[in-house]
Amino acid sequence: MSVDLSGAHWFKSTRSAAGNDCVEIAHLDGGRVGVRDSKNPHGGALVFTPLEWDAFLSVARGGEFDRP
Repeated sequence: MSVDLSGAHWFKSTRSAAGNDCVEIAHLDGGRVGVRDSKNPHGGALVFTPLEWDAFLSVARGGEFDRP
């Protein structure tokens, strides 16, 4: 899937530290969500459909990715 990210408004979580070691997201057309590494803003980005993003958030909020 090719998505034009040139006009995307990228942002970090308000809980992020002042450094650039963060993940940034952008809300895109059609409900899609872009995700990129703030250390490499001109590198590639992952783009998720609304269903994929909702599934990710659901398991993240449920603790699925917590360390044992």
